[in-house]
Amino acid sequence: MNDPQSAPAQLLSADPADWPVAPGWQPLVQDFFASTAGHRLLGFLQARLDAGATIFPPRPLRALELTPPEDVRVVILGQDPYHGRGQAEGLAFSVAPGVALPPSLRNIFKELQRDLGTPPSAFPLPGGSLVKWATNGVLLLNITLTVEEGQPASHAGQGWELLTDAVIRHVAQGQRPVVFMLWGAHAQAKRAVIPQDRGHLVLTANHPSPLSALRPPVPFIGCGHFGQAREFRERHGY
Repeated sequence: MNDPQSAPAQLLSADPADWPVAPGWQPLVQDFFASTAGHRLLGFLQARLDAGATIFPPRPLRALELTPPEDVRVVILGQDPYHGRGQAEGLAFSVAPGVALPPSLRNIFKELQRDLGTPPSAFPLPGGSLVKWATNGVLLLNITLTVEEGQPASHAGQGWELLTDAVIRHVAQGQRPVVFMLWGAHAQAKRAVIPQDRGHLVLTANHPSPLSALRPPVPFIGCGHFGQAREFRERHGY
């Protein structure tokens, strides 16, 4: 049943009942899909499926399935899922097991090694599935949760942003200080959703894409976010 070889590679249903989430997220998710915006989004997804569109990932809410709200210690925001077949697995920057590392994820591992001295053997290779991160308190959340094959940002503006804003707000309004890693302009735009008086650590840098990872004003390579996050977590006893 959980064999990755038998799992679907694309979205097969526009029914959120087919997208499991951890119990702590259920009220928030249910409220969203019961809203006008939620109904509109589901109608859009169903129409695209009916038109024969290939949509990724197969489980759009997997980040909320693997990382319950009470476990969140770090939030890493992505823009939207990978749009290549077999890549997206519902977690920001993560790819399905056995898939070659995309350039952005390769730069994430490069910075992790530079910052913490983490040996390459500690990375989830071959491939770059970050499921282990997700099950250890790292919420890997894309801002838009579905995409069509070969068409980046094709589902932006269809309503996912309202749900993911609610998720970010829910985490940010919790009692526990959390690390937010905002890489690139799209992620940094969500800083407005994070209150400044709750003790959170908000880290910003360029996107890890090769197009921006080394550019000013804050290059991703050399940003030191992983070391700062580790220090913050240790200081708070995580």
